Amino acid sequence: MLYQTQATQQTPAYIIYLLDVSASMNQMMDVEGEEKRRIDIVTDALSLAIRQMVFRSTKGSRLLPRYKLSILAYSDQVFDLLGGVKTIDEVARLRPLEKIQTHRLTDTAKAFSVVEKLLQKELPNLQDGPAPVVCHMTDGASTGEDPELIVRRIMNMSVPDGNVLIENIFISDEIMQEQITSIKKWEGIMPHTEITDEYGAKLQRLSSPIPQSYREMMTEYGFHIGDGAVMMFPGTNADLVSLGFQMSAATPVR
Repeated sequence: MLYQTQATQQTPAYIIYLLDVSASMNQMMDVEGEEKRRIDIVTDALSLAIRQMVFRSTKGSRLLPRYKLSILAYSDQVFDLLGGVKTIDEVARLRPLEKIQTHRLTDTAKAFSVVEKLLQKELPNLQDGPAPVVCHMTDGASTGEDPELIVRRIMNMSVPDGNVLIENIFISDEIMQEQITSIKKWEGIMPHTEITDEYGAKLQRLSSPIPQSYREMMTEYGFHIGDGAVMMFPGTNADLVSLGFQMSAATPVR
């Protein structure tokens, strides 16, 4: 069965975070009656996911490098917030999210082409480890070329554990007709779920199926993601954004 390889010190999980930092990320969202910028909700959620990775990588008093991360922010340019691939213990010291600034445009194709080159370089070192994850967060349509062909090429890249996993967190007001009344009981977005936003529907097609091992890990956190759901999360509120970032780090660990 695919996607069973555990993240260890010798074979760490590799996650690439790709964050849209276009001007619209300054728009406000309601968080329990308080207004917060979308970009701040995202950095809070990613910070929480990093803290969870630190927790899952700690053995006694030692922080083991069970995860490797790249954090890329993009508008019409792509910014490497970590200055290269870093292990989770290095990321914990760097505090990279304090430096995020918003810019003007959203060139998603350019951003994914940087991801593709990064994976081409890293894949030879990842053959014994878990399949890499690309977690893409955006709040709107790309202003550059269509990214679909590049994303498809990335989805076809693989290691023995399985193909590269693509996850999309789409921050918007509403993208589905069905209301999510309880995040803990929500089964996730299925391939047949009707997405009312055209770009959202494209991201749905460009999201990998959630591996069973990831669903089992999320069950331990009290979520009930259904069999067949894809790695796409509607970022209509802070809790859903946070769930999306938690999913990105749900690789089995030893």
